[in-house]
Amino acid sequence: ITITNDKGRLSKEEIEKMVNEAEKYKDEDDKVKKRVEAKNALENYCYSMKNTINDSNMKDKIEDSDKEAIEKACSETIEWIDNNSLAEKEEFEHKQKELEGICNPIITK
Repeated sequence: ITITNDKGRLSKEEIEKMVNEAEKYKDEDDKVKKRVEAKNALENYCYSMKNTINDSNMKDKIEDSDKEAIEKACSETIEWIDNNSLAEKEEFEHKQKELEGICNPIITK
């Protein structure tokens, strides 16, 4: 973070205070950023899987029961995300691993 005093409006103490506050909240900001990234990764994976099973090239290669299993797992995961938007990073990562455990074996057949 760069704080400049181009026009001389801030005192040295005010600048020092702003820098200290920025450093103080940096760790918290990083934690929130990582949580949001994990949430977005899970959500993107869900929609990617939904698109994959409906893709014209894949439609005929995946059995209907497998499509239903992926669709159900993705829908349940999206609902979980909606109900747990404040979950921790580890929870989103765990949920993604669960979903990958369902989807990957089907997609790689």
